[in-house]
Amino acid sequence: MPRDYILALDQGTTSSRAIVFSREGKIVAKSQKEFPQIYPKPGWVEHDPIEILNSQLAALRGVFADGKVSPGEIAAIGVTNQRETTILWDKRTGKPVYNAIVWQCRRTAKMCEELKANGHEELIRAKTGLLIDAYFSGTKIRWILDNIPHARRLAQDGNLLFGTVETWLIWNLTGGEHVTDYSNASRTMLFDVDKLCWDDELCGILGVPVNILPTPVPSSKVYGTFKTGVLGLDALAGVPISGAIGDQPGALFGQGCFAPGEAKNTYGTGCFLLMHTGKERVHSQNQLLTGVAWGLGGGVEYAIEGSAFNGGATIQWLRDELRLISSASECDTLAESVPNANGAYCVPAFTGLGAPYWDMYARGAIVGLTRGVNKAHIARAVLEGIAFQVKDLLDAMQADSGIALKELRVDGGASVSNIMMQIQADLLNCSVNRPAMVETTAWGAACMAGLAVGVWHSRSALLDLREVKKIFEPRMSVSERAQQYAGWQKAVERAKGWADR
Repeated sequence: MPRDYILALDQGTTSSRAIVFSREGKIVAKSQKEFPQIYPKPGWVEHDPIEILNSQLAALRGVFADGKVSPGEIAAIGVTNQRETTILWDKRTGKPVYNAIVWQCRRTAKMCEELKANGHEELIRAKTGLLIDAYFSGTKIRWILDNIPHARRLAQDGNLLFGTVETWLIWNLTGGEHVTDYSNASRTMLFDVDKLCWDDELCGILGVPVNILPTPVPSSKVYGTFKTGVLGLDALAGVPISGAIGDQPGALFGQGCFAPGEAKNTYGTGCFLLMHTGKERVHSQNQLLTGVAWGLGGGVEYAIEGSAFNGGATIQWLRDELRLISSASECDTLAESVPNANGAYCVPAFTGLGAPYWDMYARGAIVGLTRGVNKAHIARAVLEGIAFQVKDLLDAMQADSGIALKELRVDGGASVSNIMMQIQADLLNCSVNRPAMVETTAWGAACMAGLAVGVWHSRSALLDLREVKKIFEPRMSVSERAQQYAGWQKAVERAKGWADR
C-alpha cells in the first residue's frame, strides 16, 4: 500500500485535532476532540496532561474512523502545539507531577516582577529574544518545582522531565524520545536563540535544573517512530514522527511566508502575528519578541512576533459567559447589522495585555457605553477589539523591520468571519489574504514531517499548493481610521493596570 498521506497532530488550547493531508495539500480526513479547561483561581489556567494526551489519541483514532484513509497509507507524522504550556512528569511512571500550566496563566506575574527588579531583563532579552513575562515556560517550571512536593527531589534524582506539549506527545507516542524543536525551545526563557542551546546562566537564574530539559532539535527531522501498544493505533507502529513546530511558526510556514518581510496572523484563542525575518534575528525596539521560526535544511530562520492573548476566546466569552450570542456566526450577523460600534470599544484583556503593552495586570473592559448601544454594537465592538489588537502589533512590527506590509495572510478559526477580515483590512490599510485551506498550523507541521521523509523536496513545491480563497481590500478613509484608532488607544489606557490597583 503506497504511503501517500501526512498526518498532522494539532494540539491546541481548547481541543486536540488530527488532520490527514494529501501530497497535493488537500485535507483528506479530520477529527477533533475538546477537553476541559481548569481555572483554579482568577488568572490561573491549567490543563490535565493526561486529558491532553487522551484527547489527542481520540482525535487520532477518529481520523481513521470513516475509512477515507488507513494507517498504512501514512508516510509520516508531524506535531504542532500550543506553545509555552508547561508539563513536568516522572520519567519512570510517565505521570505528571502537576497539571499543565497553560500559556495564558498569570500566576507567576510576581515572580516575573522579582526577576525584573533583580536586573535580569536585559540578559534574558539578549539571549532569548523574549521579555520577562508569565507567558513563557521558565517561571511556570520554577513554580511547579517550588510548590509541588517532591518535584525538585525528582529532578535531583534525575527522574523529572519537562516539556512543552509537543515534547509530551512525542515522548508518549515514541516510547521515550525527549526532544523539543527550536521554535518551542525559543519560548521558554531558557534557550539561547543564537547558539541554539539551553543556557546554564539562565537556568541558574530561574532555578531550573538543566537535566530536566529536552534535547533541542530541528523542526524537520525523524525523532523516532510511533510505538506499538497504543490502544486502537497499532497499525501506525513504525511510522516516523518527523516534524515538530510550535503552532504559530507552523502557521507562518503553512502560509508560505518563506521570504523576509512576509507575515501572517492567526486568529485562534489568541491572535498571533509573525513576520519572517530571514537568517538573522531582529532585535525589537518596540516590545516585540524574536525567536527561531524553524530549523530546516541544516540551518535556522527567525521571526519577529507579537501576540494578543485573547482573540477568538473573546467571541467564546460573548457566547458562553454573557450568552449574548448562540454561535460565532451570530456574532458576525449582529456585527454586520450595524455600520459601527456606536462609540463602544471592547478591550479583551482577560488575562492581561500582550505586545506591545506587556501589562500583566490589565483586565478586560467595555467602554464608551450609552443607552443607544445594543447587543449588535457589542458584537461589533468585540470583533473590532480583536482587529485593533492586530493593528497594534503590526504597527510595532513595521517600525522594527522597516517594512511597510502590503498584504497580511490570515488563518485560524475566526478568520472565516468576512466582516472581521474586512474590519481588519480597513484598520491596517492593507490587503488581507485568506487561503482556501485555513488549517495552516497543521499544514505547517505536515510540511515539516513530509520534507523530512521526502514526500516533498522543496519549499517551492509547497508554495505551488497554496490557493487563495478571498482577498479583502481596505475601504475605510484615512480620517475615519485615525479617529477609530484614537478611541481604541484611549480604551486601552482604561484597561491597563486594573488588577494591580
